[in-house]
Amino acid sequence: MTELARRRPRSLAHEVVDALAGRIRDGSLAPGEKLPTEAAFMEEFRVSRTVVREAISRLQAAGLVATRHGVGTFVVGLGDPATFRISPEQLGTLQDVIAVLELRMAVETESAALAAMRGTPANVDTLRNALKSLTSALDEGRDAVGADFQFHLEIARATQNPHFVDLMATLGGTMIPRARLEPPGPLTPERHAYLKRVHAEHESIVDAIEHHDPEGARAAMRTHLANARERRRRLAEVRPAQSTRWPVISEGSHVENPGT
Repeated sequence: MTELARRRPRSLAHEVVDALAGRIRDGSLAPGEKLPTEAAFMEEFRVSRTVVREAISRLQAAGLVATRHGVGTFVVGLGDPATFRISPEQLGTLQDVIAVLELRMAVETESAALAAMRGTPANVDTLRNALKSLTSALDEGRDAVGADFQFHLEIARATQNPHFVDLMATLGGTMIPRARLEPPGPLTPERHAYLKRVHAEHESIVDAIEHHDPEGARAAMRTHLANARERRRRLAEVRPAQSTRWPVISEGSHVENPGT
């Protein structure tokens, strides 16, 4: 049993993330290497499958690993520190989050169109599986940022252009900015309706890609991200003070995945 298993950590998932990120930093887990199975991590760290999945989700959001559905999860690596990145400190206000969404609109609308032109049936199957994982995370109340990021990463992969994938992997979970929009508690009717709308937006993107409709995919992605931007703009009007200084929410906090 590892030292981790004997401790009472503030968050088991956070401790697993720290352990695995350390292995990536010291080269014990090299870029391109496939991670052990969930069962292996469960046995090593003496944690539940839910904790392992939460940890992998956070590693995905950090851009340290990427999951290929039906294949496994692979180490991406730490990347070049000089590479363009958006740090958490650059997401301190609602205006910062809106700026990221505008960047994504420029990149991901074309990514979706290329995915519709070039995506294979296998790409579509992977997208459907990624969407199921995202829905499951939301339904179970887990941090959905990693699953959301993975969904958009798979769209980039379906372009068959590695530069889109590299850009998404470099930016990692900062492409999925989050905001504290409601206090912890049960799923409210309003939030349930909101999540249904976001799910419908994701479905529209995948449907257009599956039907090889580049204009439809481009429009669906633009609508999806424009809606997310509009939600931020409305929030900034309601909370004007936060548009100038907005606390960054930690991984362990209750957050809303803003429908990305």
